[in-house]
Amino acid sequence: MTLSLNIGNFFNDAASHALVDELRKKTTENEILEFEEKFNSKNEKNLHIYICRFLKNRSISRALASKWLIIMINNKESEINTLKN
Repeated sequence: MTLSLNIGNFFNDAASHALVDELRKKTTENEILEFEEKFNSKNEKNLHIYICRFLKNRSISRALASKWLIIMINNKESEINTLKN
């Protein structure tokens, strides 16, 4: 049996395209992390869920998705390690 997670449509098409455009504009690690923080504070779902959804729907490239997700995950791991110490 295969279990599939259907997140559904979060945004309309115009909003989805606008978010993808924003993802493409951010190039530095600081820009990405600042955008993630702002986005997560204003939206019900966190940015990584949208990125995964875009990746699943092939709305963004694997390279772009992996760049963003690696930066976000490394930042979270760094925060966790800081709290441990």
